[in-house]
Amino acid sequence: MDISSPQLSRQLGCCVDSLNLDRHSVVPLYYQIQQHLLQDIRSGQLKPGKPLPSEELISKRLRVSRMTARQALKSLCHLGVAYSQRGKGTFVSEIKLEKNFRQVQSFTEEMEARGSRPHSKLISSEMVAASEEAAEALHLSPEEKVVRIRRVRVADTLPMGVETTCLPQQLCPDLLERFDPRLSLYRTLSQIYGIHIVQADEVVEAGLANPEEARLLRIPKSSPVFLFTRTSYIKGGKAVEYVKSTFRGDRYKITNRLGQFSNDNSSGGEA
Repeated sequence: MDISSPQLSRQLGCCVDSLNLDRHSVVPLYYQIQQHLLQDIRSGQLKPGKPLPSEELISKRLRVSRMTARQALKSLCHLGVAYSQRGKGTFVSEIKLEKNFRQVQSFTEEMEARGSRPHSKLISSEMVAASEEAAEALHLSPEEKVVRIRRVRVADTLPMGVETTCLPQQLCPDLLERFDPRLSLYRTLSQIYGIHIVQADEVVEAGLANPEEARLLRIPKSSPVFLFTRTSYIKGGKAVEYVKSTFRGDRYKITNRLGQFSNDNSSGGEA
């Protein structure tokens, strides 16, 4: 990609020409530029992998110093929405998908809510004796079996995670015959077996991709990943699903909303 081409320069120039800087505001000029470009990134006008306006272009079009233009671009890199390549310029990063811990959602629901096309590639599906971890989470006796399904979860064409799901055989004894592993498991459980998952306990840890995970996710070995462990429940508190999954660290971020615990006997919080 020749970012110095006249056509591309004109296109990128339009990104900054629409910005009217308020030179009398207490808001720094670099921050005004940063927010304008950030809005263009989030709206999709500036797409992942595409170049951002250069320091020189921003400086000339907006009549600001090169230092101000550089600070605006660097601040976007610090936010993780852009990255710089020496001698080439600054480019829009691939957007990370947010993992929201405040809501019980399947992978399919998460991706559809973000406008992506979810699907899965089956690794294996079988009836097996429950592992010690799965038996404990699902409150099964050692001799009881589970339906175990391993899949690569894909958003559009990008592999996002490797997921192993275990469900008690007694709840869905013919699941292997009736479930299309390319589709949503939660919808199948709801529509065919009347199993409606309403609550889940989920633990997330940082880890490194093992060789198999790296191959399936098309990432280098030992790349940073998120390790999720989830136990899901139906109304009444019965555990019906145990999931271990590995998701790409370069395509996911964790979000949560925190609140301060209210205590009438306390005069205020301390750091």
